[in-house]
Amino acid sequence: MAAIAPIVIALISFVLRVFNLGTPKGFVFDEVYYVDGARDLLKYGVEVDGGNPEFIVHPPVGKWLIASGIKLFGDNEFGWRIASAVIGTLLIVVFARLIHVVFYSPLLTALGAALMSLDGLALVHSRTALLDLFLTFFTLVGVLLWHRDRHWWAGLAFGLALGCKWSAIYFVAIIAIISLYRILVNHDVRDTFILVAKKFAQYGLLPIFVYIFTWTGWFISDRGWDRQWSTNPFASWLHYHQEMLNFHTGLTEKHPYQANPWSWLVMGRPTSFFYATPKDCGAKDCAQEVLALGTPLLWWIGCIAIAVVIGYWFKSLIERRTDSASNIVVLGIAAGYLPWFAMQQRTVFSFYAIIIQPFMILAIVYCAKLLLDSQLKTGISQGIVAGLFTLVLLCFLFFLPLFTGQTVTYEDWHLRMWFESWI
Repeated sequence: MAAIAPIVIALISFVLRVFNLGTPKGFVFDEVYYVDGARDLLKYGVEVDGGNPEFIVHPPVGKWLIASGIKLFGDNEFGWRIASAVIGTLLIVVFARLIHVVFYSPLLTALGAALMSLDGLALVHSRTALLDLFLTFFTLVGVLLWHRDRHWWAGLAFGLALGCKWSAIYFVAIIAIISLYRILVNHDVRDTFILVAKKFAQYGLLPIFVYIFTWTGWFISDRGWDRQWSTNPFASWLHYHQEMLNFHTGLTEKHPYQANPWSWLVMGRPTSFFYATPKDCGAKDCAQEVLALGTPLLWWIGCIAIAVVIGYWFKSLIERRTDSASNIVVLGIAAGYLPWFAMQQRTVFSFYAIIIQPFMILAIVYCAKLLLDSQLKTGISQGIVAGLFTLVLLCFLFFLPLFTGQTVTYEDWHLRMWFESWI
């Protein structure tokens, strides 16, 4: 019975994700790069520029997923975006499973799935052919499997996450450190070497092997960038990766929608993926926008929830007890958010925050559990949780036209620009 509510929520969310998925017409934001890459992968197995090698700065897994939609549904807007819609729906299911295994509460599981489905940032990503949602999905799968002690499968998931974007490496690194610490603290010295070697295979060798495998198209083709740099294909591949690393570390070009990580959680500067001024809204001035904005009230509650959970995490450390939920929240924030603060000169955007969204919502569910288990009268605690959930739902519905690219009057659009920095 516990699985029914999340599945129903996911199905409803899928309908919302695929409804009018072909709108807006044409490329939305960076779709121009990733759809082009997906087309090349289908045709050549590697990304090219005409007949020449093309320098690409992200691994191929996400673009292969976009390519699968094009293969099944055609080279059109729906085909470009359907993979994101499917993965965005599955993300809700995976997150609900994580909530279930952490709290074993049908109510909290349903609450978590519902909150995930009511986030505008997740919805926008689920209707756009970008890479970050794929990264988030495989990373969350890896965290769930790691929590369930299914480490070989977790290593596989993290390898696929790395094959979407390199930023998954922070999750792999922190989990490897945690695993090493647990081995050193909880096991006899005689067993340590074998256990460390096993963990190295699970979270070192396996993700690397999977990641290399995702580049098969580049290895078997003679069209890939730097493919002919050396007679040794692996040496060429490593040289190519050095060039990719140089690009990422040197990306400092100014952009009107760049946002310092300090502002991400409060949605200080959301990224406008698309904006147009059509003439068919029944008013003199019309607006159509796809704004990568997390449902504001949800994220603002999430900021408070994260602070509360970090406090409980410190408390559990002092008391030397295990608090799985707070451990996972801190893991997600440490690996998905904190590394960006070390890149103050790099051009970054608030839509990258989708990687920490599941952990933020987990923090909210954690706080909901604290309320429901508190000494407040049952009706009061339930009323607070239900009231805040209702406000989040209403907030989501209010901003829905900006999440789905609907055409509205300019007045209605401006009514939703709560802050100057959102314009």
